Parts: sequence; structure tokens; C-alpha cells
Amino acid sequence: MIFKRIFFNKASILYIVSLFIVCTSVIMGVFIGTVSLTVGDTIKIIIGHLTGLPLYHGPENMDLIIWQIRFPRVLVAFLVGASLSIAGAAFQGLLRNSLADPYTIGVSSGATLGSVMAIYFHWSIFGLSIFTLPVVGIVSGFITLLLVFGITKLASGNLANETIILAGIILSSFMSALISLIVALSPEEDVRQVLYWLMGSVSMRGWSHIQILGPFFLIGTIMLLLHVKELNGLAFGDQSAQFMGIDVKKKKRMILIGASVLTGAAVSVSGAIGFVGLVIPHVVRLVAGANHKHVLPLSILIGGSYLVLADLLARTILEPRELPIGVVTALIGSPIFTLLLVKERMRKRGIS
Repeated sequence: MIFKRIFFNKASILYIVSLFIVCTSVIMGVFIGTVSLTVGDTIKIIIGHLTGLPLYHGPENMDLIIWQIRFPRVLVAFLVGASLSIAGAAFQGLLRNSLADPYTIGVSSGATLGSVMAIYFHWSIFGLSIFTLPVVGIVSGFITLLLVFGITKLASGNLANETIILAGIILSSFMSALISLIVALSPEEDVRQVLYWLMGSVSMRGWSHIQILGPFFLIGTIMLLLHVKELNGLAFGDQSAQFMGIDVKKKKRMILIGASVLTGAAVSVSGAIGFVGLVIPHVVRLVAGANHKHVLPLSILIGGSYLVLADLLARTILEPRELPIGVVTALIGSPIFTLLLVKERMRKRGIS
């Protein structure tokens, strides 16, 4: 009886299915490519590097392709997708708006602007080298968050959800204009790089990018997972949350910071990738319900897997050419979210 209760309830089945999707997407992302490799050799290469054992004795270039190119790229795609998805789930729960995502409060636009400025001005922070771009993106995302807080406080005197969204939209519009200005002023040789980065990509991302993204992913994820009860309480409104004993202002600030850390780090590494933080949490809620105890972890698993598969499609559909991953997520996410939105509106109106 206890065994059935643990392993055959809805939540357990969803986690098992999600983990299966994760494993399948990672395997496909590593195995599939222009160079054909056997499953056995690929596993030997990965396990050999993880354990330090000399399991693979084949050509050195195959080892390089798997360990230095494909595997880290798959991990970066997973971490970026997971970061954007859990951040989107937190924003949607906090703001009680299914249309909210990491771009809503302007943090993504801030990280994008900072990274574009780093490319345009050829910034190189002493001691950081290739880490300059991610660090600048994260810092600019934090600055944007502070501006959102400042505008919200000046406009309403508190952290009202509607004011946060409006402040984010205002800042996003302003920063988009600045990004367009930079693109217009950029020399021809830099325009292609900036535009490609703006469309989002995990191409040429390696272990160094995982070292940058990994710590911020852990920090942001832990911050959000520690506020599951608060997110569930805030879903009923600020006043109801206060009656539950929740310090609304403090907890809102902590959730916003956690989600912004994830967004800023992800955008600074991969560029602007849309619809992941918008569609994935919405789909997860439809399947798993509104309890953030399950919404947040499942968003990590499904969002990470989704971006790995989207990246696989981006680099194989027009082989040997490669599409920006942001184009793929937009082409897939736009019609899916439109259908979900229409279905939700019809359900609320009582139309079957």
C-alpha cells in the first residue's frame, strides 16, 4: 500500500517521466551530430573523463568532439533552459500572471544591454578575460532590478505587482531602444556578432561557461526553492499572504532577486532566448497543478530538456548551417503559447 502511494501517485509519475525526458534529451544532444560516434565510445569518453580512468582508446579528435564540444554545449543548454524556466515559474507565481516571464520585469533586457555594450566597446575586465561578457551581463541585470525597485517605490510606495510589471515594461522598451542604437552605430564586422548574440545561441559554449553559469544557477535555484510556501501564499494575493504570516515585501524582494540571478546569468551566457520562461512553466502548471512545490522542480527538468532539444534542432535542421536557438524557441513557442492561451480563455468562458 505504501509502495503504491509513493511510486504510483501523480507527482511521482510526473517526476519519473520528466527524468526520462532529461536523459533522452541529453543522450540525443551528445550522440547526434555531423560526426558519427558509437554509443559505447561516447559513454567511455564521458565516464573516463568523469572518473579519470583511461576507458577510451580511439582517435583523439573523437574524444575532443565529445568532451570539449558536444557535452559541455548540452550542459550549457540545459542550465540555460532550466534557469529561464524556473525564473519564469517564479515570476508567474509572484505576479499572479500567466503571461509573466523573465523578460517581464526588464532583467533580461538589462543583461542583454550590458552584454551588447561589452561586445560593442570591446570591454575586457582585468583578470576575467573570456568571463567579462557573463559578468557584465549579470551585473547589468542586477542594476536593472534595482531600477525596477526604485521606479516601483517612487510610483506606488510599495512593491505592487502591477507597478513592477509596468516598470519592467518601461525599462525593457528603453533598453531595447539603446540596443538598437548600438547595433546601428556598430561597425559592419561587429553587427553580425551582435545580432547573432541577440537571437540567442549556445554555440561554442564550453566548460568555462558552465563554471560561470553553474554557481549562479545553484544560488538562484536554492533561493527560489526555499520560498515555495511564500510563492503559494502570494498566489492568493498580498493581503491573504499577510494573514498567513508572510512578510510580503521582504519575500517578494528575495524571490525577485533569486529569479533575476538566474535570468541575468542565463542571458549573459546564451544571449536572448525567448518563450522558454513563458511557455514551459505554463505547460507544467497545466499538467502538475499550481503547487510550486512541484512547479519549480518540474520546470527545471522540462525547461532544461526543452532547450537541449531546441539546440539539437537548431544545429541539425539546416546542416551544416546552424540556426540561432532563439529563432527555434520562438517558432515553436509562439504557436504553442497561443493555443494554450486561447484554450485557457475558452475554459474560463465555459466553452468546451
